[in-house]
Amino acid sequence: MKQIEVKEASFAYMQDDDANRIALNGVSLEIEQGDYIAILGPNGSGKSTLAKLLNNIELPTKGDVFVFGINTKNEDGFWDIRSKCACVFQNPDNQIVGTTVEEDIAFGPENLGIPNPELRQIVDASMKYVGLEKYATKQTANLSGGQKQKLAIAGALAMNPSIIIMDESTSMLDPNSRDEVLTLVEKLRHEKQITVITITHDMYEASRCDRVYVMYHGEIKKVGKPSSIFLERDKMLELGLDCPSHINLAHRIAKITHSKLTQEDLVSEETCAKRIIEMVKNAEFDDVKSYLKPDKNIQEVEPSKTIMQIENLSYSYDGDFKAIEDVSLDVREGEILAIIGQSGCGKTTLITHLNALIRPQEGSVTLICSNMNLSTAEKKHIKLLRQEVGLVFQYPEYQLFEETVYKDVAFGIKKMKLEPEEERRRVLEAIKLVGLKEDILEGSPFELSGGQKRRVALAGVLVMRPKVLVLDEPASGLDPRGRQGMLRIIESLKARGVTIILVSHYMDEVAEYADRICCMKDGKVIMLGSSTEIFEDIDKVEQMGIKVSRLNMFMRLMLKYNSSINPNVRSVEDAVRQLINTKGVELC
Repeated sequence: MKQIEVKEASFAYMQDDDANRIALNGVSLEIEQGDYIAILGPNGSGKSTLAKLLNNIELPTKGDVFVFGINTKNEDGFWDIRSKCACVFQNPDNQIVGTTVEEDIAFGPENLGIPNPELRQIVDASMKYVGLEKYATKQTANLSGGQKQKLAIAGALAMNPSIIIMDESTSMLDPNSRDEVLTLVEKLRHEKQITVITITHDMYEASRCDRVYVMYHGEIKKVGKPSSIFLERDKMLELGLDCPSHINLAHRIAKITHSKLTQEDLVSEETCAKRIIEMVKNAEFDDVKSYLKPDKNIQEVEPSKTIMQIENLSYSYDGDFKAIEDVSLDVREGEILAIIGQSGCGKTTLITHLNALIRPQEGSVTLICSNMNLSTAEKKHIKLLRQEVGLVFQYPEYQLFEETVYKDVAFGIKKMKLEPEEERRRVLEAIKLVGLKEDILEGSPFELSGGQKRRVALAGVLVMRPKVLVLDEPASGLDPRGRQGMLRIIESLKARGVTIILVSHYMDEVAEYADRICCMKDGKVIMLGSSTEIFEDIDKVEQMGIKVSRLNMFMRLMLKYNSSINPNVRSVEDAVRQLINTKGVELC
């Protein structure tokens, strides 16, 4: 039975200058009841606009959209569609309306007229599904970003929908929570025949689906099973996308060994692992060095070069529950220090102490400078400290507020009373650092794409020339090309001597780019070390609620077929070297 049918649908947004920006151009698709669909595409490709058409939030300017056989243009069918088609958006703040967790989850079913005690049972079940049962009476404003995302999903599930549309709704979750939510949604799909449409930039998430639609510039460019879509890696890269790390590894090995991959090889991680082992086993490596890319050779920064000291730091929001407790940590000059842990473990609370947005209740934070040490506890130090420690929030686009990009980037240095020439030179330098062109400076920051807004917000911090830059999930919600661009910016800043503190849920990137990793749980630092040190004991790490990278997990899967493999790798190129070394090929 067709639950959704889109026929040559187009949509255009009206702009301030009365021009139309075309978001969708002649899109057609069909989705059956119980389907599990992924919609991929770079930022600005029209994915979220399509979701709004399917959920009757917007109507097509051309063509038709049918949901449950009802044309969305038919006003009489509005509630029939909206009551059974739930949408979970990328930013949970946009759909949280309740004061407390349980009130917010109850909002939807209560408006459908569901009485107690059934309403109470629905709310409790939804909270349990997403792991928020112990936060039932907690104020929604005090939840972490990841907890808010879980709450939005719980609110959708409480509506007992026939269709769930997830628009980047797992992008802010830690790896464990992300897998839990995906497993839950898949379980609901099988048990209740719910149709699931996931709009995502997570290629692994897309690989779990039955069918993938790839969008580009408002059009559907490719449709097929994940194995078919990911077989054409070059095409995916051309469209600004990527493949899951294990499939990237398979393509690299195929190229080096002059082998051919088939769709069947990529059906699952198991088939992919077998094929990779087979390709390596049968290969003759005569000119392998010409195919290898240089791998990252991360040198651990000397412990003596400490730029920031955090000592016995504790903080409580309500005087009862401690968000962080007795945290002690030295940050080394010039390093990339990643802070990881499950949603709600205290990461954001910790980093907002680092430039005195939150003042310590217990303990201290000290920035070690050449001429004097700056303490966040000292009011007289705060102005100078905030020049030296820049903080970019989880949603950096919220930091934009000025009329033009130039004014927004220059805002932080206005009070430094620089000469106009020096001010402009700094703004141009910051814009160049984040990979933007000078011609955007006189335009409004609110007319930029999501990725551009994020870069402008970052430039507004970099213009201050901070010694320490704190980034809270800087690449969340960006497409693969945008993520790579952000990571290149981080690398270039490190090369300039900037110390980077990076909060991230993306373990593959943490493993590849971080010099050291700080693991947090329940507000405490539980492990601190290099990627190799942290992830060498996978059982211990996972007992603490932290997952290793997808690539690392895949390499451990291949141990079943070749016990000489070292699974603890940082990157795809590192994995290539490990696999080739099992043949005794000298690569040094």
